[in-house]
Amino acid sequence: MAVTESSIELPKGYIPSDGEPFMNDRHKEYFRRKLLAWKDEIIRESRSTLSALQEDIGALPDLADRASTETDRALELRARDRQRKLIAKIDAALRRIEDDTYGYCEETGEPISLARLDARPVATLSLEAQERHERSERVHRDD
Repeated sequence: MAVTESSIELPKGYIPSDGEPFMNDRHKEYFRRKLLAWKDEIIRESRSTLSALQEDIGALPDLADRASTETDRALELRARDRQRKLIAKIDAALRRIEDDTYGYCEETGEPISLARLDARPVATLSLEAQERHERSERVHRDD
């Protein structure tokens, strides 16, 4: 996904507020920058992990050390897989910003609170819809 530089200026320390029209250009720019920074951070961490994983562990003489290292690597790979999925969610959120659907609940169409979006910028459901979804999952899991 090619992301172009925006011409929207944000004041230093800008945080979207409920006193502004919902998902105005400044809101969208704030969340676009937040999502891109988060994605860049994940990619940087992934690169350092990849270089660490490429180190040879065959030279470890102790079988217990080698097993421990293999377990650590497996955990790291699982964490990287979760981050790969998170990058896909970030990319989807960036696409929603571009098509003007970002910030609206996929279930109800109502605005998602700015506080929720600030805490979880990839959120696709309002807090109420998310809670209903989780309750429904719990009921089905208990069956």
